[in-house]
Amino acid sequence: MRITITARHCEIPDELRTRARTLVERLSRVATRPHDGQVLFSADHGTPTVEVRVHAGRGVVHVATAEGGDHRSALDLAVARVRRQLGKATPKRRRVAAARRAVGREPR
Repeated sequence: MRITITARHCEIPDELRTRARTLVERLSRVATRPHDGQVLFSADHGTPTVEVRVHAGRGVVHVATAEGGDHRSALDLAVARVRRQLGKATPKRRRVAAARRAVGREPR
């Protein structure tokens, strides 16, 4: 999975970049066919903000934005939100596939 880490209007230490990379790589275990991950660090009016995007298969994009006291806590919040989205997406896909099989329709 290709991971892009960007900092806007702020400086990010290498330790935080490494942490962001490992957290997004862990998200790839949960996502179905992930191919791209993006982490955007910014400081809007002095408030540390982090946006995490995970592009999964079939054009599905999971996005979460979080603010915190520092960039590390905002990163943890954003990753937790994306993980929750990914956790919801997998059972939903399974329910839809099971319903299609019960009705006898072919999946798209």
